[in-house]
Amino acid sequence: MIELQLENIKCEGCASSIRKGLLSDARVRDVNVDVEQGKISIEMSADSSEQDESARSELAAALLKMGYPESGTAEGIRAAKAKAKSFVSCAIGRVDNMVNK
Repeated sequence: MIELQLENIKCEGCASSIRKGLLSDARVRDVNVDVEQGKISIEMSADSSEQDESARSELAAALLKMGYPESGTAEGIRAAKAKAKSFVSCAIGRVDNMVNK
């Protein structure tokens, strides 16, 4: 299990975007998002080593690209870009949630 504390998680739309993005990785079996705490738990497939630091780093990098940097790691312009991307991702997630209801 990989656990990360993230910035910019604002709503269930954000959570939906995070789940969708991470579940596209074949190594990821399940993703739980705690919106209030800004924490995610990633369950890896049996084939993946749960302690694999490179997988953790790769998933954190994917989250950063989605606009959800790991707490304490994004600085300056990277943080500003990540925040802007998270708002777009949030809006997309909200639309997806409305369409799928």
